[in-house]
Amino acid sequence: MGEWGVIAALTGRMPAGPLTSVGIGDDAAVIGAPSGSVVAAVDLLLEGRHFRRDWSSAYDIGVKAAARSLADIAAMGAVNTALLVALAVPGALAASWPLELADGLAAEAARAGAGIAGGDTARADSVLLSVTALGDLAGRRPVLRSGALPGDVIAVAGPLGRSAAGLALLSAGLADGRPAPEGLAGLITAHRRPSPPYQAGPEAATLGATAMIDVSDGLLADLGHIADASAVALDIDGSSLVTAGPLGEAAAFLRSRKFDSSRTDPAGSPPPTALEWVLTGGEDHSLVATFPAATQLPSRWRVIGHVRAPDDNGPGVTVDGAPHAGPPGWQHFR
Repeated sequence: MGEWGVIAALTGRMPAGPLTSVGIGDDAAVIGAPSGSVVAAVDLLLEGRHFRRDWSSAYDIGVKAAARSLADIAAMGAVNTALLVALAVPGALAASWPLELADGLAAEAARAGAGIAGGDTARADSVLLSVTALGDLAGRRPVLRSGALPGDVIAVAGPLGRSAAGLALLSAGLADGRPAPEGLAGLITAHRRPSPPYQAGPEAATLGATAMIDVSDGLLADLGHIADASAVALDIDGSSLVTAGPLGEAAAFLRSRKFDSSRTDPAGSPPPTALEWVLTGGEDHSLVATFPAATQLPSRWRVIGHVRAPDDNGPGVTVDGAPHAGPPGWQHFR
Protein backbone atom coordinates (compact mmCIF):
# COMPACT_ATOMS: atom_id res chain seq x y z
CA MET A 1 0.00 0.00 0.00
CA GLY A 2 2.84 2.40 0.78
CA GLU A 3 2.71 5.17 3.38
CA TRP A 4 0.19 7.35 1.55
CA GLY A 5 -2.03 4.42 0.80
CA VAL A 6 -2.03 3.43 4.47
CA ILE A 7 -2.85 7.00 5.55
CA ALA A 8 -5.68 7.26 3.04
CA ALA A 9 -7.14 3.96 4.18
CA LEU A 10 -6.85 4.86 7.86
CA THR A 11 -8.46 8.26 7.34
CA GLY A 12 -11.66 6.70 6.10
CA ARG A 13 -11.94 4.54 9.22
CA MET A 14 -11.32 7.19 11.89
CA PRO A 15 -13.96 9.96 12.15
CA ALA A 16 -12.62 13.26 13.43
CA GLY A 17 -15.29 14.01 16.04
CA PRO A 18 -17.64 16.95 16.53
CA LEU A 19 -15.10 19.45 17.94
CA THR A 20 -12.54 18.96 15.15
CA SER A 21 -12.81 21.59 12.43
CA VAL A 22 -9.57 20.57 10.67
CA GLY A 23 -8.66 16.91 10.83
CA ILE A 24 -6.43 14.45 9.00
CA GLY A 25 -4.88 15.87 5.81
CA ASP A 26 -3.14 19.05 6.99
CA ASP A 27 0.04 19.66 8.98
CA ALA A 28 -1.94 19.93 12.21
CA ALA A 29 -5.48 19.51 13.47
CA VAL A 30 -7.75 22.24 14.81
CA ILE A 31 -9.91 21.18 17.74
CA GLY A 32 -12.34 23.32 19.68
CA ALA A 33 -11.88 23.90 23.41
CA PRO A 34 -15.27 25.16 24.63
CA SER A 35 -14.08 25.76 28.21
CA GLY A 36 -10.97 27.64 27.10
CA SER A 37 -8.51 25.00 28.30
CA VAL A 38 -7.27 21.71 26.88
CA VAL A 39 -6.60 18.58 28.94
CA ALA A 40 -3.93 16.39 27.32
CA ALA A 41 -2.46 12.94 28.01
CA VAL A 42 -0.21 10.60 26.04
CA ASP A 43 0.53 6.88 26.32
CA LEU A 44 3.06 4.73 24.51
CA LEU A 45 2.51 1.06 23.62
CA LEU A 46 5.33 -1.23 22.55
CA GLU A 47 4.90 -4.66 21.01
CA GLY A 48 6.13 -7.31 23.41
CA ARG A 49 5.79 -5.01 26.41
CA HIS A 50 2.18 -3.79 26.33
CA PHE A 51 0.70 -6.29 23.88
CA ARG A 52 1.48 -9.38 21.83
CA ARG A 53 0.08 -9.87 18.36
CA ASP A 54 -0.28 -13.60 18.97
CA TRP A 55 -2.50 -12.87 22.00
CA SER A 56 -4.52 -9.91 20.74
CA SER A 57 -6.08 -8.93 17.44
CA ALA A 58 -5.28 -5.58 15.86
CA TYR A 59 -8.79 -4.44 16.86
CA ASP A 60 -8.08 -5.43 20.48
CA ILE A 61 -4.84 -3.46 20.46
CA GLY A 62 -6.60 -0.41 19.00
CA VAL A 63 -9.20 -0.50 21.77
CA LYS A 64 -6.54 -0.90 24.44
CA ALA A 65 -4.35 1.87 23.05
CA ALA A 66 -7.23 4.33 22.96
CA ALA A 67 -8.54 3.36 26.40
CA ARG A 68 -5.20 3.99 28.11
CA SER A 69 -5.12 7.65 27.10
CA LEU A 70 -8.86 8.32 27.19
CA ALA A 71 -9.01 7.10 30.81
CA ASP A 72 -6.39 9.67 31.82
CA ILE A 73 -8.62 12.47 30.53
CA ALA A 74 -11.60 11.11 32.45
CA ALA A 75 -9.46 10.87 35.59
CA MET A 76 -9.03 14.66 35.48
CA GLY A 77 -12.81 15.12 35.44
CA ALA A 78 -12.81 16.09 31.77
CA VAL A 79 -14.70 14.87 28.71
CA ASN A 80 -12.74 13.38 25.83
CA THR A 81 -12.72 15.30 22.57
CA ALA A 82 -10.04 13.90 20.23
CA LEU A 83 -7.13 11.50 19.77
CA LEU A 84 -3.85 11.92 17.92
CA VAL A 85 -2.26 8.61 16.91
CA ALA A 86 1.34 7.89 15.90
CA LEU A 87 1.93 4.41 14.47
CA ALA A 88 5.15 2.65 13.45
CA VAL A 89 4.96 -0.85 11.94
CA PRO A 90 7.11 -3.31 9.98
CA GLY A 91 6.93 -2.75 6.25
CA ALA A 92 5.93 -6.36 5.58
CA LEU A 93 2.92 -6.21 7.92
CA ALA A 94 -0.33 -7.29 6.27
CA ALA A 95 -2.29 -4.25 5.07
CA SER A 96 -5.37 -5.50 6.91
CA TRP A 97 -3.63 -5.16 10.29
CA PRO A 98 -3.44 -1.33 10.58
CA LEU A 99 -6.94 -1.06 9.14
CA GLU A 100 -8.30 -3.35 11.84
CA LEU A 101 -6.29 -1.39 14.41
CA ALA A 102 -7.93 1.81 13.18
CA ASP A 103 -11.36 0.26 13.64
CA GLY A 104 -10.53 -0.54 17.26
CA LEU A 105 -9.18 2.94 17.91
CA ALA A 106 -12.21 4.56 16.34
CA ALA A 107 -14.69 2.36 18.20
CA GLU A 108 -13.21 3.11 21.62
CA ALA A 109 -12.83 6.81 20.86
CA ALA A 110 -16.49 6.92 19.86
CA ARG A 111 -17.49 5.15 23.09
CA ALA A 112 -15.72 7.96 24.97
CA GLY A 113 -17.34 10.65 22.83
CA ALA A 114 -14.14 11.54 20.96
CA GLY A 115 -12.87 11.40 17.39
CA ILE A 116 -9.43 10.89 15.82
CA ALA A 117 -8.01 14.15 14.53
CA GLY A 118 -4.62 13.19 13.14
CA GLY A 119 -1.30 11.49 13.71
CA ASP A 120 1.78 10.11 11.98
CA THR A 121 3.08 6.87 10.48
CA ALA A 122 6.57 5.39 10.21
CA ARG A 123 8.38 2.13 9.58
CA ALA A 124 9.89 0.13 12.46
CA ASP A 125 11.05 -3.40 13.24
CA SER A 126 8.09 -3.97 15.56
CA VAL A 127 4.79 -2.24 16.25
CA LEU A 128 4.94 1.00 18.24
CA LEU A 129 1.83 3.01 18.99
CA SER A 130 1.58 6.42 20.69
CA VAL A 131 -1.84 7.86 21.45
CA THR A 132 -2.43 11.41 22.66
CA ALA A 133 -5.88 12.17 24.07
CA LEU A 134 -7.34 15.66 24.32
CA GLY A 135 -10.22 16.70 26.52
CA ASP A 136 -12.28 19.60 27.80
CA LEU A 137 -13.27 20.42 31.38
CA ALA A 138 -16.63 21.96 30.39
CA GLY A 139 -16.26 24.64 33.04
CA ARG A 140 -15.24 22.30 35.86
CA ARG A 141 -12.01 22.54 37.80
CA PRO A 142 -9.58 19.67 37.13
CA VAL A 143 -9.54 16.91 39.74
CA LEU A 144 -5.91 16.45 40.72
CA ARG A 145 -4.08 13.83 42.78
CA SER A 146 -3.24 16.39 45.44
CA GLY A 147 -6.63 17.24 46.96
CA ALA A 148 -7.50 14.25 49.18
CA LEU A 149 -8.30 15.22 52.79
CA PRO A 150 -8.50 13.28 56.06
CA GLY A 151 -12.08 12.15 56.54
CA ASP A 152 -12.72 11.59 52.82
CA VAL A 153 -13.91 8.23 51.56
CA ILE A 154 -12.14 6.29 48.79
CA ALA A 155 -14.42 5.01 46.02
CA VAL A 156 -13.88 3.16 42.76
CA ALA A 157 -15.87 3.06 39.53
CA GLY A 158 -15.24 0.01 37.36
CA PRO A 159 -13.68 -3.41 37.97
CA LEU A 160 -10.39 -4.22 39.67
CA GLY A 161 -8.06 -7.13 38.95
CA ARG A 162 -9.81 -8.43 35.84
CA SER A 163 -7.12 -7.41 33.36
CA ALA A 164 -4.36 -8.86 35.56
CA ALA A 165 -6.27 -12.13 35.85
CA GLY A 166 -6.70 -12.23 32.08
CA LEU A 167 -2.99 -11.66 31.58
CA ALA A 168 -2.21 -14.50 34.01
CA LEU A 169 -4.50 -16.82 32.06
CA LEU A 170 -2.88 -15.87 28.76
CA SER A 171 0.61 -16.24 30.25
CA ALA A 172 -0.32 -19.70 31.49
CA GLY A 173 -1.02 -20.88 27.99
CA LEU A 174 -4.70 -20.26 27.28
CA ALA A 175 -3.74 -18.28 24.20
CA ASP A 176 -2.47 -21.58 22.80
CA GLY A 177 -6.01 -22.93 22.69
CA ARG A 178 -6.04 -24.74 26.02
CA PRO A 179 -9.53 -25.17 27.42
CA ALA A 180 -10.73 -22.95 30.26
CA PRO A 181 -13.92 -23.09 32.32
CA GLU A 182 -16.82 -21.05 31.05
CA GLY A 183 -16.69 -17.51 32.46
CA LEU A 184 -12.92 -17.02 32.36
CA ALA A 185 -13.05 -15.76 28.78
CA GLY A 186 -14.40 -12.47 30.10
CA LEU A 187 -11.19 -11.92 32.06
CA ILE A 188 -9.09 -12.43 28.95
CA THR A 189 -11.32 -9.95 27.11
CA ALA A 190 -10.84 -7.49 29.99
CA HIS A 191 -7.08 -7.65 29.42
CA ARG A 192 -7.33 -7.37 25.66
CA ARG A 193 -10.01 -4.66 25.65
CA PRO A 194 -10.23 -2.63 28.88
CA SER A 195 -13.46 -0.68 29.22
CA PRO A 196 -12.94 2.43 31.38
CA PRO A 197 -16.05 4.16 32.79
CA TYR A 198 -15.38 7.46 31.03
CA GLN A 199 -18.58 9.20 32.14
CA ALA A 200 -17.68 8.55 35.79
CA GLY A 201 -14.82 11.06 35.58
CA PRO A 202 -16.85 14.21 34.86
CA GLU A 203 -19.51 12.82 37.21
CA ALA A 204 -16.98 12.60 40.03
CA ALA A 205 -15.83 16.16 39.39
CA THR A 206 -19.42 17.41 39.56
CA LEU A 207 -19.94 15.49 42.82
CA GLY A 208 -16.96 17.24 44.39
CA ALA A 209 -14.23 14.60 44.16
CA THR A 210 -11.14 15.86 45.95
CA ALA A 211 -8.63 13.64 44.11
CA MET A 212 -8.81 11.06 41.32
CA ILE A 213 -6.63 8.74 39.22
CA ASP A 214 -7.16 5.84 36.83
CA VAL A 215 -5.96 2.39 37.84
CA SER A 216 -3.28 1.70 35.26
CA ASP A 217 -0.39 0.33 37.33
CA GLY A 218 -2.31 -1.24 40.24
CA LEU A 219 -4.75 0.00 42.87
CA LEU A 220 -2.10 0.28 45.60
CA ALA A 221 0.45 1.90 43.30
CA ASP A 222 -1.97 4.46 41.93
CA LEU A 223 -3.50 5.28 45.31
CA GLY A 224 0.09 5.73 46.44
CA HIS A 225 0.38 8.65 44.01
CA ILE A 226 -2.65 10.27 45.63
CA ALA A 227 -1.26 9.63 49.11
CA ASP A 228 2.08 11.21 48.25
CA ALA A 229 0.62 14.19 46.36
CA SER A 230 -2.00 14.87 49.05
CA ALA A 231 0.26 14.07 52.05
CA VAL A 232 -2.35 11.73 53.54
CA ALA A 233 -2.74 8.08 54.53
CA LEU A 234 -5.24 5.93 52.65
CA ASP A 235 -6.61 2.73 54.16
CA ILE A 236 -8.46 0.17 52.05
CA ASP A 237 -11.17 -2.01 53.57
CA GLY A 238 -10.29 -5.50 52.35
CA SER A 239 -13.87 -6.73 52.81
CA SER A 240 -15.08 -4.20 50.23
CA LEU A 241 -12.97 -5.71 47.44
CA VAL A 242 -14.56 -8.20 45.04
CA THR A 243 -12.43 -11.35 44.82
CA ALA A 244 -15.15 -13.96 44.29
CA GLY A 245 -16.76 -14.97 41.00
CA PRO A 246 -14.52 -15.06 37.91
CA LEU A 247 -11.44 -13.81 39.79
CA GLY A 248 -11.66 -16.57 42.36
CA GLU A 249 -12.40 -19.11 39.63
CA ALA A 250 -9.34 -17.99 37.65
CA ALA A 251 -7.06 -18.25 40.67
CA ALA A 252 -8.37 -21.73 41.47
CA PHE A 253 -8.08 -22.77 37.84
CA LEU A 254 -4.44 -21.71 37.63
CA ARG A 255 -3.59 -23.49 40.89
CA SER A 256 -5.20 -26.68 39.64
CA ARG A 257 -3.50 -26.83 36.24
CA LYS A 258 0.02 -28.09 35.61
CA PHE A 259 1.12 -25.23 33.39
CA ASP A 260 4.78 -24.59 32.72
CA SER A 261 5.66 -22.22 35.55
CA SER A 262 8.59 -20.77 33.63
CA ARG A 263 6.09 -19.07 31.31
CA THR A 264 4.63 -16.99 34.14
CA ASP A 265 7.36 -16.65 36.76
CA PRO A 266 10.99 -17.73 36.27
CA ALA A 267 11.19 -18.40 40.01
CA GLY A 268 8.33 -20.86 39.80
CA SER A 269 6.14 -18.97 42.26
CA PRO A 270 2.49 -20.02 42.55
CA PRO A 271 -0.11 -17.99 40.64
CA PRO A 272 -1.22 -14.77 42.34
CA THR A 273 -4.37 -14.80 44.42
CA ALA A 274 -7.52 -12.98 43.38
CA LEU A 275 -6.84 -10.41 46.11
CA GLU A 276 -3.36 -9.79 44.74
CA TRP A 277 -4.80 -9.12 41.28
CA VAL A 278 -7.28 -6.65 42.75
CA LEU A 279 -4.67 -4.81 44.83
CA THR A 280 -1.71 -4.74 42.44
CA GLY A 281 -3.00 -5.66 38.98
CA GLY A 282 -3.10 -2.81 36.50
CA GLU A 283 -4.65 -1.97 33.13
CA ASP A 284 -8.30 -2.11 34.15
CA HIS A 285 -8.28 1.69 33.82
CA SER A 286 -11.11 2.02 36.30
CA LEU A 287 -11.32 5.30 38.18
CA VAL A 288 -10.56 5.65 41.89
CA ALA A 289 -11.33 8.91 43.68
CA THR A 290 -11.68 10.47 47.10
CA PHE A 291 -14.87 12.28 48.12
CA PRO A 292 -16.08 14.16 51.19
CA ALA A 293 -17.71 11.60 53.50
CA ALA A 294 -21.18 13.14 53.17
CA THR A 295 -21.24 12.80 49.35
CA GLN A 296 -24.18 10.80 48.01
CA LEU A 297 -22.44 8.58 45.48
CA PRO A 298 -24.25 7.04 42.48
CA SER A 299 -24.40 3.26 42.30
CA ARG A 300 -21.46 2.97 39.90
CA TRP A 301 -19.17 4.25 42.69
CA ARG A 302 -18.46 1.87 45.56
CA VAL A 303 -16.65 2.91 48.73
CA ILE A 304 -13.52 0.84 49.43
CA GLY A 305 -11.74 2.82 52.14
CA HIS A 306 -11.04 6.04 53.99
CA VAL A 307 -8.49 8.87 54.03
CA ARG A 308 -6.69 9.63 57.27
CA ALA A 309 -4.03 12.02 58.50
CA PRO A 310 -0.58 10.45 58.14
CA ASP A 311 1.01 8.87 61.20
CA ASP A 312 4.70 8.70 62.05
CA ASN A 313 5.27 6.57 58.93
CA GLY A 314 4.14 9.44 56.70
CA PRO A 315 1.84 9.27 53.65
CA GLY A 316 1.04 5.85 52.25
CA VAL A 317 -1.54 3.16 51.55
CA THR A 318 -2.55 0.34 53.86
CA VAL A 319 -5.01 -2.54 53.65
CA ASP A 320 -7.05 -3.09 56.80
CA GLY A 321 -4.54 -0.91 58.63
CA ALA A 322 -1.44 -2.87 57.59
CA PRO A 323 1.15 -2.28 54.83
CA HIS A 324 0.95 -4.61 51.85
CA ALA A 325 3.79 -7.10 51.53
CA GLY A 326 5.43 -6.93 48.13
CA PRO A 327 5.34 -4.48 45.22
CA PRO A 328 2.20 -2.29 45.03
CA GLY A 329 1.94 -2.62 41.25
CA TRP A 330 3.83 -2.24 38.02
CA GLN A 331 6.98 -0.10 37.59
CA HIS A 332 8.87 -0.11 34.28
CA PHE A 333 12.32 0.36 35.79
CA ARG A 334 11.98 -1.62 39.02
